[in-house]
Amino acid sequence: MNVAVAAADAMAAEFERRAAARELTVGILGLGYVGLPLTEGFLGKGFKVLAFDPDAEKIATIDAGRTYIRHIDDARVAAMRDSGRLALTSDPSRLAEADALLMCVPTPLNVHREPDLSFVEACARTIAAHLRPGQLVVLESTTYPGTSEELIRPILEAGGLKSGADFALAYSPEREDPGNIQFGATSIPKVVGADTEPERRMAVALYATLTQVVPVSDLKTAEAVKLTENVFRLVNIALVNELKVVYESLGIDIWEVVEAAKTKPFGYMPFYPGPGLGGHCIGIDPFYLTWKARAHGEATRFIELAGDVVTAMPRRVVGHVSEALSSRLGRAVRGARVLVVGLAYKKNVDDMRESPSLEIIERLRGRGAEVDYYDPFIPHALDMPEHPEVAGMSSIAWSRQALAAYDCAVICTDHDGVDYAELAQAVPLVVDTRNATARLPEELAAKVVKA
Repeated sequence: MNVAVAAADAMAAEFERRAAARELTVGILGLGYVGLPLTEGFLGKGFKVLAFDPDAEKIATIDAGRTYIRHIDDARVAAMRDSGRLALTSDPSRLAEADALLMCVPTPLNVHREPDLSFVEACARTIAAHLRPGQLVVLESTTYPGTSEELIRPILEAGGLKSGADFALAYSPEREDPGNIQFGATSIPKVVGADTEPERRMAVALYATLTQVVPVSDLKTAEAVKLTENVFRLVNIALVNELKVVYESLGIDIWEVVEAAKTKPFGYMPFYPGPGLGGHCIGIDPFYLTWKARAHGEATRFIELAGDVVTAMPRRVVGHVSEALSSRLGRAVRGARVLVVGLAYKKNVDDMRESPSLEIIERLRGRGAEVDYYDPFIPHALDMPEHPEVAGMSSIAWSRQALAAYDCAVICTDHDGVDYAELAQAVPLVVDTRNATARLPEELAAKVVKA
């Protein structure tokens, strides 16, 4: 065994020993929907955690024992703070204190629907400025195959330390499902990939203390796993939305079809239609692969077709609203008062990223409607440059009197706890994109149009 191999093995062995003994300090970079649950998970397993975020307001909020993510309540945040093992910081120089540095930063698309890796690059450069021998660096953000190898590794090695010899580089895609109480950071298996055995051993040793680990052969394979998961969902959601359109023309209820089909115990998995795609994972991540495929001269027709189908859904919803207002109430969209029920992209969360509700609001206003929204999880809409129409909007206060002021309600998000019966009683027309009104009595169901 040569000296370099022996040194790498020794680095891995020491890291494995310290992981098993809970002697490592785990650094979490980015305290959003991925980083904060990961922080909680490692604290719960007995590790010291260095939680880093350049947003000083987030650091102060956690330090005060308060939450800024709806499905992670104040009590859980306060428990993290009071563990005695959490260090909060916006000072990048402290990253040298951590033995593992987990990058949990956004990976959006730019205006041309191409990968925007500016957050990943900035995070890597921040780490590089303070990188020391023996550390493990892991990217958790979803990205295209080759990101860790082509972008992150050169940045980290620019200071002279070498991946696989002086420090370890791995990739382990986040699998967070905000609002899902059945699965979390300590119950969802973690895929781990690295390009050398010592690096992979170090990453496996860390995550094996948290949950079940699924090692794969290299960085690119691990990056491809996450994209495959999200492409699978995109294609199947697009398929069921296309079936909805077809069945609608035949007078068939897609929801009834799916409910019956899912009773088959093999060979079928239910997916559900809706007003469009939202969130980061399905609406954005598959297009990282289409971009990378084009760079290699390959076409991703299936993925792009699925994207076309789902991005057309908000326009179809607005078409249903227009038609229903005309046929049911004898009035045009222009001047109609419309309430969008649900601003979040999925039920029971406060995340409005890429929500189809945003485009639906913009399209309705573009046709001259007066539009408000109700969402118990989002009292005030975030300012989003790509959706200026929603800037400054706030949720209405729910009351029978307030609801009665609207001509039409459009259910875009099927939050639990919303009284859909009262909604249908108060508003003369309800357009339901989520089948939230499926159990209404017949006299109220008569006021509902499914879209």
